[in-house]
Amino acid sequence: MTDTVLSCEGLVKRFGGITATNNVSLNLQRGARHALIGPNGAGKTTLINLLTGVLTPTAGSIRLQGEDISQLSPHQRVRRGLVRTFQISQLFEGLTPLQTVAMAVTQHRGQGSAWWRPLGHDASVRQRCEHLLAQFHLTEVMDQTTRELAYGKRRLLEMAIALACEPRVLLLDEPVAGVPAGEREELLQTVAALPSDVSVLLIEHDMDLVFSFANRMTVLVNGAVLTEGTPAEMAADARVREVYLGHGDTHG
Repeated sequence: MTDTVLSCEGLVKRFGGITATNNVSLNLQRGARHALIGPNGAGKTTLINLLTGVLTPTAGSIRLQGEDISQLSPHQRVRRGLVRTFQISQLFEGLTPLQTVAMAVTQHRGQGSAWWRPLGHDASVRQRCEHLLAQFHLTEVMDQTTRELAYGKRRLLEMAIALACEPRVLLLDEPVAGVPAGEREELLQTVAALPSDVSVLLIEHDMDLVFSFANRMTVLVNGAVLTEGTPAEMAADARVREVYLGHGDTHG
């Protein structure tokens, strides 16, 4: 299907006698806002690690825009447009957001370590950095070190780094995990405003975010796909309420 940008078919991952991913098939459509949900231990992280190349599947295949990427390294997948953010913040504490984004932009453009040069050295890099910092509400803090940033700003910086790689597919791994309530609204608005041409697969426990963001949802349980559908269909599904949302919990 030409509108499918990322797909996996029959993905299996075994660790010894444990099957962490059990025959998972998933199709991410162009421009999608697709949420992957499930209880703890459902296999969400394993699936994302398979999609991004951190793990090699025991069986099955992964395709990005029709190309089989099952054996490609994580770096090769990023170069082809498959980019993820991480559940736990992974940033350089001593760099500023401006330096961090400049490094991401120059590396993506194949300019190696040129990020350390004065930003005005390359007008196109400067413009790209300024755009990303503004898009992710980081302009006012762009010269502070990362260690000084509020946690919500750190998560925004991670998304700015991901967008600097010009992804076709963005995997958002629990973007609001650990973010204090007072910092969540800005982050939620930024997630909602991600470019429409970037297809997003969201891994998230926060059901308010899931139901406000996603137009399609896949539910994993015990490493396998329980069901898939629209948010309304998932909210009305008794099996989903039982294993994840809680009895009688409904979202519109």
